[in-house]
Amino acid sequence: MNDLSFGVSRDRSKGVLLLHGLTGAPAEMRLLGRRLSRAGFTLSAPLLAGHGADQKALLRSTWRDWLDSAREAYRKLAAEVDEVYVAGICVGGALGLALCAEAPEIRGAAVYSMTFEYDGWNMPRWATAAPLIQLVANLPLARRIGFAEPYPYGLKDLRLREMASRPDANLIEGAIDRMPLGSLYQMYRLGRHVDRIAPEVSAPVLIVHADEDDMSHPRNAARLQAGLGGPSEVLRLDDSYHMVHVDRQHALVAQRTATFFGAPIGARARAGAPADA
Repeated sequence: MNDLSFGVSRDRSKGVLLLHGLTGAPAEMRLLGRRLSRAGFTLSAPLLAGHGADQKALLRSTWRDWLDSAREAYRKLAAEVDEVYVAGICVGGALGLALCAEAPEIRGAAVYSMTFEYDGWNMPRWATAAPLIQLVANLPLARRIGFAEPYPYGLKDLRLREMASRPDANLIEGAIDRMPLGSLYQMYRLGRHVDRIAPEVSAPVLIVHADEDDMSHPRNAARLQAGLGGPSEVLRLDDSYHMVHVDRQHALVAQRTATFFGAPIGARARAGAPADA
Protein backbone atom coordinates (compact mmCIF):
# COMPACT_ATOMS: atom_id res chain seq x y z
CA MET A 1 0.00 0.00 0.00
CA ASN A 2 1.13 3.58 -0.57
CA ASP A 3 1.34 6.08 2.28
CA LEU A 4 -2.25 7.32 1.88
CA SER A 5 -3.87 3.89 1.76
CA PHE A 6 -4.58 2.07 4.99
CA GLY A 7 -5.64 -1.32 6.22
CA VAL A 8 -6.68 -2.93 9.49
CA SER A 9 -6.30 -6.66 10.12
CA ARG A 10 -8.82 -8.45 12.32
CA ASP A 11 -9.78 -12.10 11.86
CA ARG A 12 -9.79 -13.82 8.48
CA SER A 13 -13.55 -14.21 8.31
CA LYS A 14 -14.88 -10.96 6.83
CA GLY A 15 -13.16 -8.10 5.07
CA VAL A 16 -14.44 -4.77 3.77
CA LEU A 17 -12.96 -2.85 0.86
CA LEU A 18 -13.50 0.87 1.56
CA LEU A 19 -13.52 3.10 -1.53
CA HIS A 20 -13.25 6.88 -1.30
CA GLY A 21 -14.94 9.42 -3.55
CA LEU A 22 -13.83 11.50 -6.52
CA THR A 23 -11.08 14.00 -5.52
CA GLY A 24 -11.08 12.33 -2.08
CA ALA A 25 -8.58 10.05 -0.37
CA PRO A 26 -8.60 7.01 1.93
CA ALA A 27 -8.49 9.23 5.02
CA GLU A 28 -12.16 10.10 4.50
CA MET A 29 -12.99 6.44 5.17
CA ARG A 30 -11.14 6.22 8.51
CA LEU A 31 -14.11 7.10 10.74
CA LEU A 32 -16.26 4.44 9.11
CA GLY A 33 -13.32 2.07 9.12
CA ARG A 34 -12.76 2.42 12.86
CA ARG A 35 -16.36 1.54 13.52
CA LEU A 36 -16.34 -1.46 11.19
CA SER A 37 -13.09 -2.61 12.75
CA ARG A 38 -14.82 -2.59 16.15
CA ALA A 39 -17.35 -4.96 14.62
CA GLY A 40 -14.56 -7.38 13.70
CA PHE A 41 -14.03 -6.62 10.00
CA THR A 42 -10.62 -6.62 8.34
CA LEU A 43 -10.29 -3.45 6.25
CA SER A 44 -8.56 -2.26 3.11
CA ALA A 45 -8.84 1.36 1.97
CA PRO A 46 -6.78 1.91 -1.19
CA LEU A 47 -5.92 5.18 -2.90
CA LEU A 48 -7.65 5.24 -6.27
CA ALA A 49 -5.58 5.84 -9.39
CA GLY A 50 -4.92 9.50 -10.17
CA HIS A 51 -5.77 10.63 -6.65
CA GLY A 52 -3.66 11.87 -3.76
CA ALA A 53 -1.67 14.49 -5.69
CA ASP A 54 -3.20 17.28 -7.79
CA GLN A 55 -5.60 18.07 -10.64
CA LYS A 56 -3.04 17.27 -13.32
CA ALA A 57 -2.53 13.76 -11.97
CA LEU A 58 -6.28 13.26 -11.62
CA LEU A 59 -6.86 14.35 -15.23
CA ARG A 60 -4.40 11.73 -16.45
CA SER A 61 -6.67 9.02 -15.05
CA THR A 62 -9.99 7.66 -16.30
CA TRP A 63 -12.78 5.81 -14.56
CA ARG A 64 -11.28 2.58 -15.88
CA ASP A 65 -8.02 3.41 -14.11
CA TRP A 66 -9.96 4.02 -10.89
CA LEU A 67 -11.62 0.65 -11.34
CA ASP A 68 -8.28 -1.06 -12.02
CA SER A 69 -6.88 0.21 -8.71
CA ALA A 70 -10.01 -0.88 -6.84
CA ARG A 71 -9.82 -4.29 -8.52
CA GLU A 72 -6.19 -4.74 -7.48
CA ALA A 73 -7.02 -3.89 -3.86
CA TYR A 74 -9.98 -6.29 -3.95
CA ARG A 75 -7.80 -9.17 -5.13
CA LYS A 76 -5.30 -8.57 -2.33
CA LEU A 77 -8.04 -8.44 0.30
CA ALA A 78 -9.75 -11.54 -1.11
CA ALA A 79 -6.51 -13.47 -0.60
CA GLU A 80 -6.53 -12.57 3.11
CA VAL A 81 -10.15 -13.17 4.17
CA ASP A 82 -12.96 -15.67 3.59
CA GLU A 83 -15.63 -13.13 2.62
CA VAL A 84 -15.25 -9.73 0.95
CA TYR A 85 -17.71 -6.84 1.10
CA VAL A 86 -17.37 -3.41 -0.52
CA ALA A 87 -18.45 0.00 0.76
CA GLY A 88 -17.92 3.31 -0.98
CA ILE A 89 -19.03 6.92 -1.11
CA CYS A 90 -20.29 8.38 -4.41
CA VAL A 91 -17.77 7.30 -7.09
CA GLY A 92 -16.38 4.76 -4.62
CA GLY A 93 -19.81 3.19 -4.34
CA ALA A 94 -20.15 3.01 -8.11
CA LEU A 95 -16.76 1.31 -8.37
CA GLY A 96 -17.84 -1.18 -5.71
CA LEU A 97 -20.87 -2.10 -7.81
CA ALA A 98 -18.69 -2.52 -10.88
CA LEU A 99 -16.55 -4.96 -8.89
CA CYS A 100 -19.67 -6.85 -7.79
CA ALA A 101 -20.70 -7.31 -11.42
CA GLU A 102 -17.26 -8.69 -12.26
CA ALA A 103 -16.86 -10.83 -9.14
CA PRO A 104 -20.16 -12.38 -8.02
CA GLU A 105 -18.33 -13.95 -5.07
CA ILE A 106 -18.35 -10.53 -3.36
CA ARG A 107 -20.88 -11.03 -0.58
CA GLY A 108 -22.45 -7.58 -0.40
CA ALA A 109 -22.06 -3.86 -1.10
CA ALA A 110 -22.90 -0.61 0.63
CA VAL A 111 -23.31 2.42 -1.63
CA TYR A 112 -23.33 5.82 0.07
CA SER A 113 -24.76 8.84 -1.79
CA MET A 114 -24.88 7.28 -5.25
CA THR A 115 -24.32 9.98 -7.85
CA PHE A 116 -25.41 9.44 -11.42
CA GLU A 117 -25.94 13.20 -11.74
CA TYR A 118 -24.82 16.18 -9.69
CA ASP A 119 -28.41 17.34 -9.16
CA GLY A 120 -28.58 18.13 -5.46
CA TRP A 121 -30.14 21.30 -4.06
CA ASN A 122 -26.78 23.10 -3.71
CA MET A 123 -25.25 22.33 -7.08
CA PRO A 124 -24.87 25.09 -9.70
CA ARG A 125 -27.28 24.88 -12.60
CA TRP A 126 -24.57 24.09 -15.12
CA ALA A 127 -23.48 21.07 -13.08
CA THR A 128 -26.99 19.60 -13.22
CA ALA A 129 -27.01 19.65 -17.03
CA ALA A 130 -25.40 16.22 -17.38
CA PRO A 131 -25.98 15.71 -21.14
CA LEU A 132 -24.44 19.09 -21.94
CA ILE A 133 -21.52 18.53 -19.58
CA GLN A 134 -20.78 15.20 -21.20
CA LEU A 135 -20.64 16.88 -24.61
CA VAL A 136 -18.12 19.56 -23.65
CA ALA A 137 -16.34 18.53 -20.42
CA ASN A 138 -13.67 16.41 -22.10
CA LEU A 139 -12.83 18.89 -24.85
CA PRO A 140 -9.20 20.07 -24.65
CA LEU A 141 -10.05 23.65 -23.70
CA ALA A 142 -12.65 22.65 -21.11
CA ARG A 143 -11.39 19.56 -19.36
CA ARG A 144 -8.79 21.43 -17.27
CA ILE A 145 -11.29 23.93 -15.90
CA GLY A 146 -11.77 23.17 -12.23
CA PHE A 147 -14.38 24.15 -9.69
CA ALA A 148 -14.34 24.11 -5.93
CA GLU A 149 -16.96 22.24 -3.96
CA PRO A 150 -19.44 24.83 -2.64
CA TYR A 151 -20.27 25.43 1.01
CA PRO A 152 -21.50 23.45 3.02
CA TYR A 153 -19.21 20.83 1.43
CA GLY A 154 -21.64 17.95 1.81
CA LEU A 155 -21.73 18.38 5.59
CA LYS A 156 -24.73 19.17 7.76
CA ASP A 157 -22.54 18.96 10.87
CA LEU A 158 -21.78 22.62 11.61
CA ARG A 159 -18.47 21.94 13.37
CA LEU A 160 -17.12 19.94 10.44
CA ARG A 161 -18.27 22.39 7.79
CA GLU A 162 -16.73 25.33 9.64
CA MET A 163 -13.47 23.39 9.88
CA ALA A 164 -13.66 22.75 6.13
CA SER A 165 -14.20 26.49 5.53
CA ARG A 166 -10.85 27.52 6.99
CA PRO A 167 -8.26 28.64 4.43
CA ASP A 168 -5.71 26.19 5.81
CA ALA A 169 -8.21 23.34 6.12
CA ASN A 170 -6.82 19.87 5.47
CA LEU A 171 -9.56 17.64 6.81
CA ILE A 172 -8.75 14.81 4.41
CA GLU A 173 -5.08 14.12 3.83
CA GLY A 174 -4.44 13.74 0.11
CA ALA A 175 -7.77 15.21 -1.04
CA ILE A 176 -7.79 17.49 -4.09
CA ASP A 177 -9.48 20.84 -3.50
CA ARG A 178 -10.87 21.38 -7.01
CA MET A 179 -12.60 19.08 -9.48
CA PRO A 180 -11.60 19.45 -13.13
CA LEU A 181 -14.37 19.10 -15.69
CA GLY A 182 -12.49 16.27 -17.36
CA SER A 183 -12.79 14.21 -14.18
CA LEU A 184 -16.46 15.08 -13.85
CA TYR A 185 -16.84 13.71 -17.38
CA GLN A 186 -15.21 10.46 -16.23
CA MET A 187 -17.61 10.28 -13.30
CA TYR A 188 -20.56 10.50 -15.66
CA ARG A 189 -19.06 7.76 -17.84
CA LEU A 190 -18.72 5.56 -14.75
CA GLY A 191 -22.36 6.24 -13.92
CA ARG A 192 -23.43 5.08 -17.36
CA HIS A 193 -21.34 1.95 -16.85
CA VAL A 194 -23.23 1.28 -13.61
CA ASP A 195 -26.51 1.70 -15.48
CA ARG A 196 -25.37 -1.00 -17.90
CA ILE A 197 -24.04 -3.52 -15.39
CA ALA A 198 -26.53 -3.03 -12.54
CA PRO A 199 -28.73 -5.95 -13.70
CA GLU A 200 -25.65 -8.20 -13.37
CA VAL A 201 -25.14 -7.31 -9.69
CA SER A 202 -26.53 -10.26 -7.74
CA ALA A 203 -24.96 -9.42 -4.36
CA PRO A 204 -27.21 -7.71 -1.78
CA VAL A 205 -26.78 -3.92 -1.86
CA LEU A 206 -27.38 -1.41 0.93
CA ILE A 207 -28.13 2.01 -0.56
CA VAL A 208 -27.69 4.91 1.86
CA HIS A 209 -28.85 8.37 0.84
CA ALA A 210 -29.72 11.58 2.67
CA ASP A 211 -33.09 13.22 2.09
CA GLU A 212 -31.28 16.58 2.02
CA ASP A 213 -28.24 15.52 -0.02
CA ASP A 214 -26.80 18.77 -1.31
CA MET A 215 -24.97 17.16 -4.24
CA SER A 216 -27.07 14.26 -5.48
CA HIS A 217 -30.84 14.14 -5.25
CA PRO A 218 -32.42 11.01 -3.67
CA ARG A 219 -33.69 10.11 -7.15
CA ASN A 220 -30.17 8.78 -7.72
CA ALA A 221 -30.77 6.13 -5.04
CA ALA A 222 -34.12 5.20 -6.58
CA ARG A 223 -32.55 4.93 -10.02
CA LEU A 224 -29.87 2.59 -8.68
CA GLN A 225 -32.32 0.37 -6.82
CA ALA A 226 -34.56 0.08 -9.89
CA GLY A 227 -31.66 -1.15 -12.01
CA LEU A 228 -30.11 -3.73 -9.68
CA GLY A 229 -30.50 -7.39 -10.47
CA GLY A 230 -30.21 -8.62 -6.89
CA PRO A 231 -31.79 -7.75 -3.53
CA SER A 232 -31.37 -4.24 -2.16
CA GLU A 233 -32.32 -2.13 0.82
CA VAL A 234 -32.51 1.66 1.04
CA LEU A 235 -31.64 3.63 4.17
CA ARG A 236 -32.84 7.23 3.92
CA LEU A 237 -31.24 9.66 6.38
CA ASP A 238 -33.04 12.69 7.78
CA ASP A 239 -30.14 14.59 9.39
CA SER A 240 -27.24 14.43 6.92
CA TYR A 241 -26.03 15.90 3.66
CA HIS A 242 -23.89 14.19 1.00
CA MET A 243 -21.00 12.93 3.16
CA VAL A 244 -23.17 10.47 5.06
CA HIS A 245 -20.25 8.37 6.30
CA VAL A 246 -18.79 11.28 8.29
CA ASP A 247 -21.81 13.54 8.89
CA ARG A 248 -24.23 13.68 11.82
CA GLN A 249 -25.57 10.15 11.32
CA HIS A 250 -22.27 8.42 10.60
CA ALA A 251 -22.71 6.05 13.57
CA LEU A 252 -26.04 4.86 12.18
CA VAL A 253 -24.47 4.39 8.75
CA ALA A 254 -21.70 2.27 10.27
CA GLN A 255 -24.09 0.22 12.40
CA ARG A 256 -26.45 -0.51 9.51
CA THR A 257 -23.48 -1.38 7.27
CA ALA A 258 -22.08 -3.80 9.86
CA THR A 259 -25.52 -5.40 10.23
CA PHE A 260 -25.99 -5.68 6.47
CA PHE A 261 -22.57 -7.31 6.15
CA GLY A 262 -23.48 -9.95 8.73
CA ALA A 263 -21.63 -8.84 11.84
CA PRO A 264 -22.67 -10.69 15.03
CA ILE A 265 -25.31 -8.93 17.13
CA GLY A 266 -22.89 -7.70 19.77
CA ALA A 267 -20.46 -6.45 17.16
CA ARG A 268 -23.22 -4.50 15.40
CA ALA A 269 -23.79 -2.55 18.60
CA ARG A 270 -20.07 -1.73 18.86
CA ALA A 271 -20.08 -0.32 15.33
CA GLY A 272 -22.76 2.20 16.28
CA ALA A 273 -21.58 2.98 19.81
CA PRO A 274 -20.38 6.48 20.82
CA ALA A 275 -16.84 7.26 19.72
CA ASP A 276 -15.49 7.10 23.28
CA ALA A 277 -17.20 3.79 24.10
